[in-house]
Amino acid sequence: MTRRVWLPFGSPKDAADALGGIPDGIAVDCFRGAGDEPASIGEVELLVAPYLVPAARVLERRAEMTNLKAVLLQLAGYEDYVPLLPPGVQLCNAAGVHDTSTAELAMALALANLRHIDQYARNMPSGTWQADWSESLADKNVLIVGYGRIGHALERRLEPFEVRIARMAQTARVVDGREVHSIAALHDLLPYADVVFLLTPLTPATHHLIGPFELALMRDGALLVNTARGKVVDTNALVEHAASGRIRASLDVTDPEPLPPDHPLWRCPGVLISPHRGGASTAFTPRTNALMSAQLQAFADGRPLANVVAIG
Repeated sequence: MTRRVWLPFGSPKDAADALGGIPDGIAVDCFRGAGDEPASIGEVELLVAPYLVPAARVLERRAEMTNLKAVLLQLAGYEDYVPLLPPGVQLCNAAGVHDTSTAELAMALALANLRHIDQYARNMPSGTWQADWSESLADKNVLIVGYGRIGHALERRLEPFEVRIARMAQTARVVDGREVHSIAALHDLLPYADVVFLLTPLTPATHHLIGPFELALMRDGALLVNTARGKVVDTNALVEHAASGRIRASLDVTDPEPLPPDHPLWRCPGVLISPHRGGASTAFTPRTNALMSAQLQAFADGRPLANVVAIG
């Protein structure tokens, strides 16, 4: 029996070339999320969502996808898709694809802020030689909030920097002999952290996880690095604390996003912003193609799909 899938490539040949072939029993149509739904909309069983196309656009015609069984994402975040899932349809995220790239950017954002790399870059057009005293990452207390796969990848990169690491996830556990605290310990650990990395998914429980009270708990001069989702942090409260210079922030994600040009967060001292580029690097394509290929083979074989995060 042939099973119909939609893949985000220009042609079935492009898909086969990128994925190292298409499994037997799989028929491919291409969908780029630009109003180009194939005529097989009533037959498609598995849809790979085009990268960075809004969920509402990808599933705009979901009522016509009467045979849909699964939606696969090329993103780690999946909150926008959950309310749109038709009943019984599985949603799989791209856990593992973005670990390396996002962990690298989190490190880069922390180091750039601590070592004033952003300021030195701004000095270059004027040829200003501004010598100052910056902070080392070494010897700092680091708190990783959201100790999943990306958190583990970040820890591996932090270890050579001679830091002290505390880990936090939704539930307490021990991973490879390392203690992971429950999120309930957040208020106890925040006052001791010099650098706080946010890597948690956005859920109702993590919306504004870092709000006015949590920011007030952070020690003076602490650095908040957010590569999770903008809404994990209360932006108004962050502006208040950053504008005074009490804490600093390196942000790959903001709320709202894109951040409007006149938003005060752009001009807060000690704030460094990148435009949500955590997974957007050369590490993305080979990893997402490998995951897509493995998922297609599992689907063709009738085996369970990996990374199921929700069912409609």
